[in-house]
Order: sequence, then structure tokens, then C-alpha cells
Amino acid sequence: MLDAGLGVRAFFTSRAGGASVAPFDSLNVADHVGDDPAAVARNRETVARHAGAPVTFLSAEHGIAVARISRPGEVAQTADALVTDVPGVALAAIAADCVPVLMHDPTTGAVAAVHAGREGLFSGVIDNAVASLLDIRGVGRHSRGAGGMHASIGPSVCGRCYEVPAEMRARVAARHPSAFTSTRTGTPSLDLGRAIETRLSQLGFEQIIRSRLCTVETDTLFSHRRDGVTGRFAGVVVCE
Repeated sequence: MLDAGLGVRAFFTSRAGGASVAPFDSLNVADHVGDDPAAVARNRETVARHAGAPVTFLSAEHGIAVARISRPGEVAQTADALVTDVPGVALAAIAADCVPVLMHDPTTGAVAAVHAGREGLFSGVIDNAVASLLDIRGVGRHSRGAGGMHASIGPSVCGRCYEVPAEMRARVAARHPSAFTSTRTGTPSLDLGRAIETRLSQLGFEQIIRSRLCTVETDTLFSHRRDGVTGRFAGVVVCE
């Protein structure tokens, strides 16, 4: 487990310590990749024990939908961001190259777990998650923007490894200029982690922690881009 560095219990899982066998070895938390459902259930129980609470895992669709979770262990509707201000609720964003982002608002205690892929970032999933946290702050408290909020950006495919067509890079960079980059060989690529860090800074986040681990380069993490058929890791945050 990798500590996310937030003021509440928050962490990113790795591949180690689970019940799944190859190619999902071993702490795969995704139930949609072809792994044995019983192994996935045991893996999720392992994550819940580490969180100290039942965990609601998001079911991503690479969009911008936000689901608000109101009780521990609640099954979430399909969404790319989960938010809650209910103590004892743990939220998890799953990924295997896309960017898991964990947020905490010390003003209200609310937390969010976000799955930010290329299309979700482009369409505004980060902004939607922050808007939901601001809604929890309530009327009259929005003037600070996201001031005082904290975020942890988890491991993801890095700009050196995320090769894309030039047209796609141009499209995403038109909205998020800091995503524009190149691979080691000079071909077009995107740096989603850097773009998310930039956007959170623009929104006024007080503290932003960004992992520099690349999923493709780090064999202790799952990477769909590297391995094809594989599992998923999670970013987990607990509302306290």
C-alpha cells in the first residue's frame, strides 16, 4: 500500500498481497476484467481491512458523472467520481493507467475518489468532483473556490509512455495545455497527471501531492497499456 499523504486515511494499492492468479496477480480489485469473482471479493476484503471500513468501489465509464455515497459499503451507480461527507464511508477509484485522484476538504470533512482518464479529464470530471465538494460546503461558502482542499494524484501512465496520435494530443492540449508532451523517442504523447495537477492548482487547491510512479514502467502496479489482460489497483480514501 502506498500512503496518499492526505489528512485522512488514504492510500493507493499495488499488485501485491492478494488472492488472484496470473495475469491478475495478485491484488486485483476489478470485477470486470475476467478474474475469478471469489478472488476479487477476497481482494476487496483485504483493501477494506486496510481502510478500516467497507469500501465503495466506483464503476467507471470514462465520463464525468459523480455519485454521492451516503452509507458504508453502498454499491455505487456507474460514475467516474464518488463523493461523501458521511464518516465511516470509504471510497475507491480503480485504474490501470488512467489517473486515480483522491480529494479531501478539511472544511467539511468530505472526500472524493476520482477516475480521470483522457476523455474524462477533457470533459471535466475533475471540475465536476470539485463542484460536488463545493456543494457540500453549502451556499455562501463558495467564494473561496476550492481553497483549503487537498488532493493526492496517484500512479498513472506517464508522458514518456502515453503515446497518442498528434490530433488527439492537440485536442486535449487545447483544453489542458500542460498535458502536451512527447515520448522518449519524440512522438506525440499526453501527461495526464501533470494536467490534473495544473487544473487542481487553478481551482485553488491548497495542497497537491502527485505520485511520480508510472504504471507502465513499474511492474508492482497494474498496467493495461503494458500487459493487455491484467487487473486494476485502487486509490482509497476514508471519510473521518
